[in-house]
Amino acid sequence: MRRSISIGFALAGLLWLGVLAWLTTRVPMRDEARDWTGSLDPGGWMAWTFPAALFFTIIAGLLILFTWAAIRFPETPRRGVLGITTTRGDRLFISLLGSAFICLTWLGVMGTPVWGGLAVALAYAAAVFRWV
Repeated sequence: MRRSISIGFALAGLLWLGVLAWLTTRVPMRDEARDWTGSLDPGGWMAWTFPAALFFTIIAGLLILFTWAAIRFPETPRRGVLGITTTRGDRLFISLLGSAFICLTWLGVMGTPVWGGLAVALAYAAAVFRWV
């Protein structure tokens, strides 16, 4: 049973990597260079750009990874610094939600680019998984 679950999630991971590779080929060209913020679907109902599609692809990959980890390596909830009992999935949700607020605050205070906010958000996520 566990072997078939592992094979299934390995195939899901390969499918995820295939979607990521396909997205990379869809990035439009402008002046013989890739326009990474250009629309993937010109005239579509939503302005799908490569960074937006990459974001949602990474979230899907994280959900696949955490589902596999929960099945393969079950864990008992633990109590962290905040005094709440959390699992890996709870900590992922807390880190994603906090990272969104960090990046929005960075955007409002510092403006673009948001690379500094991303670095702060990654440090925050590491702290959440370590201590919360």
